[in-house]
Amino acid sequence: MSDQARTAQYVIAIDQGTTSTRAIIFDHSGSIVSMGQLEHEQIFPHAGWVEHDPREIWDNTREVVGQALSKANLTRHDIAAVGITNQRETAVVWDRTTGEPVYNAIVWQDTRTQPIVDELAAHGGVERFKDRVGLPLATYFSGTKIRWILDNVEGARAKAESGDLLFGTTDCWVLWNLTGGIDGGVHATDVTNASRTLFMDLETLAWDQEILDAFGLPASMLPEIRSSSEVYGTVHGSQLLREVPVAGILGDQQAATFGQAAFEAGGAKNTYGTGCFLIVNTGEDIVHSANGLLTTVGYKLGDAKPHYALEGSIAVAGSLIQWLRDNLGMIGSAPEVEALATSVEDNGGVYIVPAFSGLFAPYWRADARGAIVGLTRYVTKGHIARAALEATAFQTREVLDAVNADSGVPLTELKVDGGMVANDALMQFQADILGVDVVRPKVIETTALGAAYAAGLAVGFWKDLEECSANWGEDKRWIPSMGEGERDRQMRLWRKAVTKSMGWVDADVR
Repeated sequence: MSDQARTAQYVIAIDQGTTSTRAIIFDHSGSIVSMGQLEHEQIFPHAGWVEHDPREIWDNTREVVGQALSKANLTRHDIAAVGITNQRETAVVWDRTTGEPVYNAIVWQDTRTQPIVDELAAHGGVERFKDRVGLPLATYFSGTKIRWILDNVEGARAKAESGDLLFGTTDCWVLWNLTGGIDGGVHATDVTNASRTLFMDLETLAWDQEILDAFGLPASMLPEIRSSSEVYGTVHGSQLLREVPVAGILGDQQAATFGQAAFEAGGAKNTYGTGCFLIVNTGEDIVHSANGLLTTVGYKLGDAKPHYALEGSIAVAGSLIQWLRDNLGMIGSAPEVEALATSVEDNGGVYIVPAFSGLFAPYWRADARGAIVGLTRYVTKGHIARAALEATAFQTREVLDAVNADSGVPLTELKVDGGMVANDALMQFQADILGVDVVRPKVIETTALGAAYAAGLAVGFWKDLEECSANWGEDKRWIPSMGEGERDRQMRLWRKAVTKSMGWVDADVR
């Protein structure tokens, strides 16, 4: 353990998310000491395209670190380590000599790469590489986004083939810049993020050259794959955290699972953020889903064996509420949706299927688009607000059904986290539609906490996983109150609504 890790009282986590970047400082008990947060622009050049400016993200990262330190009146000498967590499949390609991105980051929600998916799937179907990488071919993952940039940005392919371009998910972009950028920045990612590219072999934890060749991508672009908890480098130069070790990286959903102390096989959580992601730890076993779930890496601590997981990915959850606010102007701020939803007794027969980027788990239907069904003259904006909240709960139920089918051991309660768990109406409906208890921890910022744990474990700030587990505490529990007959009726209508969203995209509709 370094002298700094021995004397410092805190760990800082950089949470580079889909809508904002945050820096959160945690103490040894896993409690939040202070936080800085800045939203970044959501760029929509065309229907189905979603981009971020990587330079804005890096600028915001530095600023939120400063906010968090100043609010707590701390300096770099008080910080034992830096952890990073991130929106996982969002792809950045940049020039290694100038440090400049060659194009905006292409966000995980973006669907422009469907023709590339179709081209690759023509030889072996969408599950062509699934036995090796745990993922179907889909626009969701970062692999097709890199290919699109090389195919569509002038001069990018030639630069990539001459070794001048680097690829990374946003953890990698933040790490490279934190540790020096063009002045010796570390180009690395961890196994959890690497497992979301379509390129990493789950057994060897190495890039698969055959798949890279099929995509037409030079291996020189790719970061080194490291564990989730080790010292990758130290913060460079004149930055506020200079010389502090960067020692933990976990993709956001794996980080939330880690922050929920779901360290052992059978541990599970559901995160309600921009999207919604249910993860079940399968221990050291690679479990392939027969029900539309993804197989992914849960975490790897230093030289220890990796832990794997099954994941149900839902593309749209909190972003549906954001859509009500920003696109429709139905609410002025996201928290207002609860009051609007509870102003009516039920959804008035309205169901919203938010397939803005197609349907993810368990359907994987790229041809689906959003649908609002069951409209009558009776329906008010209260019913639509309620249906928007309920959509997240219905989607979670379908994913949990798939998890139970794959595992053979039904979950008896669901641990939850993320911004939407502050919404009592949603959490109660979630318990009702699942028929199991829903449990919120005292610290709901589990994504950042998981990254902090990974970093702190690497430098000895926390001794072991047991010490982290001891920090977890229950804050609130919701118990189902809906009858089985009503639960079945609601799910039948929801599934009927889902069928109405499918098959929308064809040759004339994108």
